[in-house]
Amino acid sequence: MSSPFSSRSEPGKTVAIIQSNYIPWKGYFDVINGADEFFLYDTVQYTRRDWRNRNRIKTAQGPQWLTIPVQGSRAQRICDVQISDPRWAERHWRTLSQAYARAPYFAQYRDEIETLYTSAEERRLSAVNERFIRALCGLLGITTPIALTADDTEHAVKTEKLLAICVAAGATEYLCGPASRDYIEEWRFDAAGIVVTYVDYSGYPEYPQLFGPFLHEVTVLDLIFNTGPDARSYMKS
Repeated sequence: MSSPFSSRSEPGKTVAIIQSNYIPWKGYFDVINGADEFFLYDTVQYTRRDWRNRNRIKTAQGPQWLTIPVQGSRAQRICDVQISDPRWAERHWRTLSQAYARAPYFAQYRDEIETLYTSAEERRLSAVNERFIRALCGLLGITTPIALTADDTEHAVKTEKLLAICVAAGATEYLCGPASRDYIEEWRFDAAGIVVTYVDYSGYPEYPQLFGPFLHEVTVLDLIFNTGPDARSYMKS
């Protein structure tokens, strides 16, 4: 099979389904761009100390977490998680602007990213993540339609839920991250005539980056501020 990020000439529809992340890394956006339709899968259990409410940036002092403070228990669904401090956006933007002030393209994108933060008044984590994901797709020129998954109490097994979304969307291919191998029951997709394709996150090219040794596992804002209009040339899709 060809690369999941290569151009597809054969008919069909590729669907990707991922939980929302806060200002995700470049690989997340490659998955969105590699799909014909992308679903934010936030009707599932929230996981603490994960990428749902935090991501990393690079600073002169080394990698640093930006974390949105949330309230509630682990039993909550992602879409139900509430933000506990309304001033989080102000602090995050201040940290970002300090860290990337000398990045080559910070000035070019400053106003747009600052507006994202100053207008982020949503109280639900999921809504904030969606806001940033859609806006960053726009900056990267990604036009894949983004939808939200509906509540699903009919299917108890995780694979069944994902398959139901794919079937309802008319998918012929399900594009997912490499960690999905641990739980995906491929035979269910095979029986429905849907091909499962796993993204390979290895082999990303390095780009000019501030502050010491290169680090791939940071927010895509690092890529945008450092490479500007050339950002997509450092992505796979």
